[in-house]
Amino acid sequence: MSFSSLRQEIAAAAARMIAEDGLDYSTAKRKAVKQLVGAGSLPRGDVLPDNDEIESEVREYQALFMGDTQPARLARLRRVALSVMDLLERFQPYLVGPVWNGTAGEHSDIALQCFADSSKEVEIFLLNHGIKYEVGERPDFRGRGKVEALYFLWQEEGVMLSIYDGLALRGALKPGPDGRAERGDARAVARLLDDVEGRVQGETA
Repeated sequence: MSFSSLRQEIAAAAARMIAEDGLDYSTAKRKAVKQLVGAGSLPRGDVLPDNDEIESEVREYQALFMGDTQPARLARLRRVALSVMDLLERFQPYLVGPVWNGTAGEHSDIALQCFADSSKEVEIFLLNHGIKYEVGERPDFRGRGKVEALYFLWQEEGVMLSIYDGLALRGALKPGPDGRAERGDARAVARLLDDVEGRVQGETA
C-alpha cells in the first residue's frame, strides 16, 4: 500500500470513529493507526493525516451515512448553544469545535470559550443561576498548555466552557491557517443556525 493510500485510509477510519462513536481527533487517529498498521511502530509522520483531512472525511461520512439525521442534530445543538451563549453574554462567549464547524453528531458536546476577568467570576455566575458544574481543563488554543474549563448540562446537552482572560480575545479573532474562522459569536452562530434549519426544512418538505 502506498503512503498516500495509507494516509487516506487512516483519515477515513478516524473519521468513522469520530462520527459514530464521538471520539476526539487525537484518539481516533491513534485507534485508526493501530487498526490499520498494528500495535508496532508508528508510521512515518507524513503518512499521518492532519485534522483538516480528517474533518473532510467526517463531512463525507456524515453526508453518506447520516444525511437524514445529522443536520437536525446539528440544528438542535446550535439552538442550545445560542441559548447558553445568551445567558453568558457578559463573558463574551464564542462557539468552537464540531458544533461551530458543522461536523457535530449524536455524541457531540457544545464547546464554548469565554473571556473574563477571572474564572471565579464565571463560577459564581453559574452558581447564582443554579447551574451545577464540574471543574476541569481544556487545551489552550494559543498552545500554552491548559486553561480552566467548566463542564455542565444545559437543556440536557453537555457544555464545555473554557475560560480565558480578556487579553486572549484578540488572538481568538484571527482566522485559522486555512483562512476560516475558528470560532464564532452569537450573531455568527445565529446565521449558521438559519442555514442548517433551512436545509432541514428543505429535506422534510
